[in-house]
Amino acid sequence: MKPAAFDYFAPESLTEALTLLRDVEGAKVLAGGQSLVPAMNFRLTRPGALVDINRVPGLEGVTIDGDEARVGALTRHRVFEQPVIPGPLGRLTVDMAHHVGHLPIRVRGTFGGSLAHADPAAEWCLLARTMDATMVVQGTEQERRIPASEFFSTVFTTALEDDELLTQVQLPLVGSGHLAGFSEFSRRVGDFALVMIAVVVEVRDGTVTEARIGAGGVSDVPLRLSSAEAAIRGGKWDSTRWAEAAEAGRAEVEPFEDIHGSAEYRRDLVGALIQRACRQATG
Repeated sequence: MKPAAFDYFAPESLTEALTLLRDVEGAKVLAGGQSLVPAMNFRLTRPGALVDINRVPGLEGVTIDGDEARVGALTRHRVFEQPVIPGPLGRLTVDMAHHVGHLPIRVRGTFGGSLAHADPAAEWCLLARTMDATMVVQGTEQERRIPASEFFSTVFTTALEDDELLTQVQLPLVGSGHLAGFSEFSRRVGDFALVMIAVVVEVRDGTVTEARIGAGGVSDVPLRLSSAEAAIRGGKWDSTRWAEAAEAGRAEVEPFEDIHGSAEYRRDLVGALIQRACRQATG
């Protein structure tokens, strides 16, 4: 199929892009286009105009600034197939990147585009929520910094206004005392996840002093599993504690169901994948 007619703009500055988003009715941002263009082809969305931001400088790349990694919104998925972030967080992003779609999608698709699209089964949405990332959002009048816990509203909906652009994502780094693991289940390689789990823990002298456990694919937004975190925090880092966290996480979620899996099936996956992610974090 072909998309409905639309106007096309290719601004060469952030100011120009933001002005177009403000002044052109029905304008949508085009970054990698890996979600937007197929939706347009099926006429599931019919934007009156596209604002292509690929020529806007300063929106691409990963930089380390003190205790955080700053990821430009136009950074392509494939960048993260190599450890561009130091420490356990870098290893985590490598693991997650290889689950993002297929190679052509990773070559063209963008980190910020995935977050702005807000599919609850998207890897980078889970990463942002698990790590309490800060979204840097620019409008014509002001810049806003939105925590990931407030950025995702529901499926395909965020706190972004129509005339705002996500420009950067700030991820807190974790030290060498941390472990990080990721596990995902999908029907086929490259499919969106039925369930995915990210685990980031700090372990000192064999005891878990801090824990982050995130889940994707089980709700309309990525989740932090507070009960699972509490179950693992303060105990020994071992398979017994992993099983306790898995059972707590399984009881905590209220998954939706669809043609790919029932709510109970997804709930069981949460428990299984928490243990797999913990095991993977241990190496």
